[in-house]
Amino acid sequence: MQPYVICHMMSSLDGHALTDGWDRAFKKSANELYEKLAKTFEFDAWICGRVTMQEIAHDEGYTKGMAKGPIPRTHHFANRTAEAYAISIDPEGKVGWKTNQALDSHVVEVLTERVSDDYLAYLQSINVSYLFAGKDEIDLAQVIDILAKELGCKRLIVEGGPHVSGSFVAAGLVDEVSVAILPLVDGRGEHPASFEVPPKAWKQPTHLTLVSAEVQEGGAVWVRYKKA
Repeated sequence: MQPYVICHMMSSLDGHALTDGWDRAFKKSANELYEKLAKTFEFDAWICGRVTMQEIAHDEGYTKGMAKGPIPRTHHFANRTAEAYAISIDPEGKVGWKTNQALDSHVVEVLTERVSDDYLAYLQSINVSYLFAGKDEIDLAQVIDILAKELGCKRLIVEGGPHVSGSFVAAGLVDEVSVAILPLVDGRGEHPASFEVPPKAWKQPTHLTLVSAEVQEGGAVWVRYKKA
């Protein structure tokens, strides 16, 4: 059985998700609300893109020159019994993890076969798990399938950024969309929208059915939608 996939976002009234430039106190309260709502989903794994994961990892790069030779492009799972998994969509292998934990979750790197041997050797040295889901580009359907079969994941939550969230939605892999709409107008048109779909991946709009809308403390509105 395929996992149930939730895309959980927060955004300004004008549909922007990136918080740089927002008031520090407002951003703090928004992040706390976002995390509180996320916990209600009781997920097995949470998924973010490379940029978000580099922030979480406090990335300062990784040790080069560790590979003693070619490393097979086969899945490597250092922990199959974790309570939760942090899934890092990182096609070329760039996130410099310091440990194999991210926010109390075991890290699993999602890679393409063009990743360097040095990066694989580094991940093995700190017991980070990794899987391959494509030769040159990530196949998200394959990612979901591998997580279900290899790690037994039943509920996955996609937490961004905009390009990862948009790609999951465009691929038709999302069962539910959850958005905390914040009482804020960002006003920067050049900022990414909450969901960004690569032009070559866009086929048609994704239609949804409203499940609930709840006013939160501080004036945010939490809306949840499922596939139409």
